[in-house]
Amino acid sequence: MKAYASFFRRAPRVAAVASFCLLGLGATGRAFGAVEPVASIRHAAEQFVLAQMPPGEQGIVVRAGALDSRLRLARCQAPLQAGMLAGARLQPSMSISVGCRSGADWTIYVPVSLESRIHVWALRQPENAGARLRVADLAPETRLVSGVAAGYVTNLALLSRSTLRHPMPAGAVLHASDLLADFMVRQGQQVTLVASIGGIEVRAHGAALQDGRYGELIRVQNLASKKVVQGTVGDGHVVYVSP
Repeated sequence: MKAYASFFRRAPRVAAVASFCLLGLGATGRAFGAVEPVASIRHAAEQFVLAQMPPGEQGIVVRAGALDSRLRLARCQAPLQAGMLAGARLQPSMSISVGCRSGADWTIYVPVSLESRIHVWALRQPENAGARLRVADLAPETRLVSGVAAGYVTNLALLSRSTLRHPMPAGAVLHASDLLADFMVRQGQQVTLVASIGGIEVRAHGAALQDGRYGELIRVQNLASKKVVQGTVGDGHVVYVSP
């Protein structure tokens, strides 16, 4: 009953319909009529969440929570409809509405968990703030994490141009936020400005107007036009700007 108790408080009409169903009455009022399998309700909730994932997303694990074994909802004559509350977003734990509008009229909320099975890099030993990690300092692991995986270090090329922001214990998984990128350019230094226009790469000489770490957005000046623009700091004194 916990899966849909909160929904009953907000929707008395639907709550009443579902209550009759729990007592062995179909949504149409007929006793011991055909009922919707609980497994079908859970499956509809899971498939809805999976359908919201970006194309190509892998390792997603969606599990619908258990529903009350006494649940007796009238069998739907059409595919079940699933959705989220208006304004709700995908989260590690959420409620998905599953309902029927054909042959019966009911809606129930199903608790669903969202996890991701991903490949991560964990520290083999404790490291201090300011440490520059090597590939040998990390161990590849596969872990199940809450929600949609984001922010984990997957490109180990970052290690050669960054240091740890803070101390980390052995076994800790490395996130991009744990790394502090190196300064690649300094204020007043000459840089190469690179812009892509219609698939064609255009280069120009420029000067950095501020210090910039790898991946940061900084102000630069085109030495030919004297125009000041913003660009993203890359390797080799290169700054990528928008035309």
